[in-house]
Amino acid sequence: MPKRSSSLHVPKEMQARFQEITHLTDIFSQQYLDEEYAQLSRELTATLCRKRPSPLARGKATTWACGIIHALGMVNFLFDSSQPPHIAASQIWGAFDLSSSTMQAKSKQIRDLLGMHPMDPDWSTPSMVDKNPLIWMLEVNGLIIDVRHAPREIQEIAYHKGLIPYIPDT
Repeated sequence: MPKRSSSLHVPKEMQARFQEITHLTDIFSQQYLDEEYAQLSRELTATLCRKRPSPLARGKATTWACGIIHALGMVNFLFDSSQPPHIAASQIWGAFDLSSSTMQAKSKQIRDLLGMHPMDPDWSTPSMVDKNPLIWMLEVNGLIIDVRHAPREIQEIAYHKGLIPYIPDT
């Protein structure tokens, strides 16, 4: 289960900045992606707003919005045409009227700050949960197992401990 908070609560001094950036990510997600990306973008923006000091306090809102979309895209294989939705990275930086290097630098800054990586269980879209093996891998008695193939009792324990998002159908 994700360790990140899905809270959109941000410190009072960051509320205007949060609104400014999420307005941009919402518009982009509505035009090119879907509601899952819009929601994750809001959650990622809120997470960055809560950092002390918040990196969002400096820099252009468009640069942060672009970096946020790209960082989430890197986690969720947004650039793979076999995954819905998908988009070329050039469409992201183009839509925000930025350069590729600016987008990639901001995305890397965000990913490094939060330890984000491809298939990161903390930042996967809900539709990627079933396809993401990292969400279902747990250590049981010293062995790494895919809990979807474990006895129901182990699945229930893992679910109640918040280690998996739901008990899979058998």
